[in-house]
Amino acid sequence: MVDGAAARLEPLLTRMLGDPLPVQVRAWDGSRIGSSATPVFVIRDRRALRRLLWKPGEIGLVRAYVTGELDIEGDVCTALGALQQVLRQGDEAIRLSGDDKREIVRTAVMLGAVGPEPKAPPEEGGRGLLEETPEELYARMADGVGMMGTGYWAGTTDPAEAQRADEERLAARLAVKPGDSVLELNAGWASFAGRLAREQGAQVTAVTSFGTTPAEGVRVVPDVPAAGEYDAVVALAGMLPLHGVIDRVAGLLRPGGRLLVRQPVHRQDAVQRPFTSDYVLGSDEELPTLGSFIEALDAVGLEVRQVAALREDYARTLRSWAAALQRGPLEDGLTRTWLLHLATTALAAEAGRIGLYELDAVLR
Repeated sequence: MVDGAAARLEPLLTRMLGDPLPVQVRAWDGSRIGSSATPVFVIRDRRALRRLLWKPGEIGLVRAYVTGELDIEGDVCTALGALQQVLRQGDEAIRLSGDDKREIVRTAVMLGAVGPEPKAPPEEGGRGLLEETPEELYARMADGVGMMGTGYWAGTTDPAEAQRADEERLAARLAVKPGDSVLELNAGWASFAGRLAREQGAQVTAVTSFGTTPAEGVRVVPDVPAAGEYDAVVALAGMLPLHGVIDRVAGLLRPGGRLLVRQPVHRQDAVQRPFTSDYVLGSDEELPTLGSFIEALDAVGLEVRQVAALREDYARTLRSWAAALQRGPLEDGLTRTWLLHLATTALAAEAGRIGLYELDAVLR
């Protein structure tokens, strides 16, 4: 259909996104504009336009998607990538001109979308994804693999193989000895902890809230121990904000003990995104830069010995998790928030706006 709500939206969208449109838009009445060869954005409810009326730009789009008033058909990374090419330059936030805002108001009036500002979804301003995500949702992202690390994708396209290859590489690099005490933070299903105990004879404490049955030689605890003297501390989960508790972690190592950590970082000139602060981190906390993270390690007596960049593997892993989520229903706001986070982070990593680094450090 070329008439209907979509036709009324076309002048506004082409002015904001360009002509031809980089995406297809289908409205709640079935009308559509744009090429069938482009990603499809579905406006399921005119309330989505009302959200953009009140909050033009990124936060209005996020709220509409999290609530299900706006949907995406097909690969979400491809769809968001098409929008990012025209809505942003680098790390700049989405900006609308005064004419754009007036056109949004005029279009909203014509489509009957004017009204009070809708409430923000409950996922906004909460404790953040790490605090609110149940084990079942992590399992869905892992797609039955039972591992949630950044995969090592050299020579494979299979997520399970990438995860196993990564664990093998890390175990060889860590090279703990029989009887060494190891603490793994944010251990998930304790797969890597089990490997260290089984193949290298380590005594491993795995910090996880997951209901996992530990392997022999692995002790599972729900929180970071208050005290201890470990030969090695491992922190591999990509979203763990270790930079905020690095002094506590250093206090758990014996002198000469090793820290093997993966830390997401942002570029020096990166701009904090509202979506990241309001939905993902649940606070005004920001990711560190690589330089500030190394300085934080040095400040607590950790001497960095090796640094490896994992940006490309990180992006590919995020795409894999996003694809796994999309294979099932997106029935709640938390799942939709995760899908947005995975897709936008993958795109940011591919563009070099954020990175993931693996650092090996020794306590002096």
